[in-house]
Amino acid sequence: MCFAYDARPPELPADLVLPTMAGGAAAEQFELTSADGTRFSAALAEAPDGSEPGIVILPDVRGLYRFYIELAERFAQAGHPAIAIDYFGRTAGTGERDAEFDYWPHVTETRVPTVQADIAAAIAALRERARTTAVVTVGFCFGGTQSFMAATSGELALDGAVGFYGSLVARREGAPTVLDHADEARCPVLGLFGGADENIPPDQVAAFEQGLARAGVEHEVHTYPGAPHSFFDRSFAEHAEACEDAWRRVLGFLGKVGAPVAG
Repeated sequence: MCFAYDARPPELPADLVLPTMAGGAAAEQFELTSADGTRFSAALAEAPDGSEPGIVILPDVRGLYRFYIELAERFAQAGHPAIAIDYFGRTAGTGERDAEFDYWPHVTETRVPTVQADIAAAIAALRERARTTAVVTVGFCFGGTQSFMAATSGELALDGAVGFYGSLVARREGAPTVLDHADEARCPVLGLFGGADENIPPDQVAAFEQGLARAGVEHEVHTYPGAPHSFFDRSFAEHAEACEDAWRRVLGFLGKVGAPVAG
């Protein structure tokens, strides 16, 4: 898995919290319906009207649990409405995933097209409820892979895609890998990796960056020396500097791709 069940996202640097959101932002949990009629769980944290872009958070293999609900609230504190989604409505029903959830059988049943259909439903919810126009995906581990793949989708028409330590070569049921399609990216991409992540070696990261360059999209790929897979965790005090830098890079990226804030 990526994070432990009791992991929590790092706090935002204080200077990045909107003064009007200093008291926090509570996420609302509800259900959405995908294009094939599947009901799936989501959690939305709203930000002040006119905030751009909106964020679709793509969790790790565990699906929607407390880490990602809290992460949506963190993005809202920084001025970006955010919706975190679950992947497993088709095979495991709805609801927040608990520590005992046996996720792997459900992960193996996911497919890129159905994940992207769920992303599309989340985008529609963001636009309806948070009145956002620009949308960026932010994914972690399995969700990082899905975020990179979403960047290649013409139907989603994302304004940007961010991936934290998403596998670049994972292949499921003959599906293409991220490296197979990196040169088809259609929007700006930010990739963040851990230098001590043995499953994503430097040569793969370099190949990913080369693919994005061939695609001709704006991109930034950064590796944190010595940081492990899933370093973006409040409990990893030794990686606090990397976590803060990651927050700044992500929010800086959002500032570049978002539409102007409505006046």
